[in-house]
Amino acid sequence: MRRQVKIWLEAVRLRSLPVSISGVLMAIGIAVWQNHFKWVPAVLCLIFAVLAQVVSNFANEYYDYRRGADKKGRVGPRRGVTEGDIRPKTLRNVTYITLAVACLVGCGLIPYGGWQMIPVGVMIAAFALAYSTGPYPLSYHGLGELTVFLFYGLVPVIFGYYVIAGRWDALAVLGGITIGFMGVNVLLVNNYRDMEDDIDAGKRTAVVIFGRKLSAAAYLFNGFMAIAMLSPLWLMIYLSGSMSQWTYLIPLLYLVLHVITWIKLNRRTGAALNPLLGETARNMLVFTVLMLVAFVL
Repeated sequence: MRRQVKIWLEAVRLRSLPVSISGVLMAIGIAVWQNHFKWVPAVLCLIFAVLAQVVSNFANEYYDYRRGADKKGRVGPRRGVTEGDIRPKTLRNVTYITLAVACLVGCGLIPYGGWQMIPVGVMIAAFALAYSTGPYPLSYHGLGELTVFLFYGLVPVIFGYYVIAGRWDALAVLGGITIGFMGVNVLLVNNYRDMEDDIDAGKRTAVVIFGRKLSAAAYLFNGFMAIAMLSPLWLMIYLSGSMSQWTYLIPLLYLVLHVITWIKLNRRTGAALNPLLGETARNMLVFTVLMLVAFVL
């Protein structure tokens, strides 16, 4: 039983979940700071975001297996269905059951965001699958990073803020761009590690297209751009005097962690790159949690 739980947790890819959580935390923080916070839609957004990412992770494992992209003994973390620990049919069924549960949770947001949330939810569900399957799987054509930027950055922060606060705000757009840049880095590390395997499988990720050197440079650039995008927020904080001075240490801490991880990225190869995916997600989560604390206080 314990082994089965471990196998399914590997399929969930816990280390990647901060990507979906961070976007909602940013939306919550902005709503709290502006006194427009409602906790019910906030909780629903958080559950929906996590379930949507789990669907994407399950679908990625199942359809990569179907395409032969994942092989036994791969450099990255083991894949249960590839190693024979999970039956392909079981993983497929669990994927679509999880998708159905995510859609039910998403329906709970309609009273807060209106019926226009339905096409948004449909789009999120479609892209969670289109990332790995369909006639033009996005991750196989160098569009994975753009998908992450949109659906783990802009969409959860902008629309999350809308259903939580009941209004639109330009600051949510900037927050979405920030989270988008950070989220892209998690995927970059994953594809940076898997470049040779992806080439063999015919999977043309951005790392395959541009190579490791440019991808590592993009990783560093993304981190600094993420912080730069929130410059108007830092200015607003300074002018309003509404937050403590320690708030300015948050972006500095993130950049220190970011650069340390980037240095490791340039020095490591193969399986030694595995922990950096978790580190990149951790850096992202540390930033958003500290920002949430600052917004609340």
